[in-house]
Amino acid sequence: MATTTSTPATLTTWKLDPAHSHAEFKVKHMMISNVKGSFNGLSGTLTEHPTDKTLSSIEATIDVNTISTGDAQRDAHLKSGDFFDAGQFGTMTFRSSKVQPNGDGGYNVTGDLTIHGQTRQQVFVVDGPTAPGKDPWGNTRIGLSATTKINRKDYGLSWNAALETGGILVGDDVNITIEAQFIKQ
Repeated sequence: MATTTSTPATLTTWKLDPAHSHAEFKVKHMMISNVKGSFNGLSGTLTEHPTDKTLSSIEATIDVNTISTGDAQRDAHLKSGDFFDAGQFGTMTFRSSKVQPNGDGGYNVTGDLTIHGQTRQQVFVVDGPTAPGKDPWGNTRIGLSATTKINRKDYGLSWNAALETGGILVGDDVNITIEAQFIKQ
């Protein structure tokens, strides 16, 4: 009887392209409307298994100092000790621990999300990755979108102010969306 030897699959490494990637968030303000903001300082690596995506992994970092809400005074307050404390906790990180198909053609990616020095397990719903494509310079690229919702208090972001009419200034739930493009290494 002949024996067959299987060759281990070669993993593909993709580097996040910060020029074509960003993270956005939105949170209720005064319980009446959403305030949106974004971070542009993203970096990370996607390690992709060619045939079994559940064996893939991702690591990502966001520079807190790149926060932008369209208001310089609010951005400074968000970087202060009342919120992110960017001087002490200058980055947010995510490291995946499990990738599962979600039945919608995408994946649920579970991992450790660290914000403000607090680490919690979080699930991102991922649409993608897209099929690879070549850019005009010969690089192979893929893209994906990822979303999740967190309670900011779980990450030590608890500053708030009571409103004269009742309620609070900043909502607890924060919706996060990441649009990422990767270059094959």
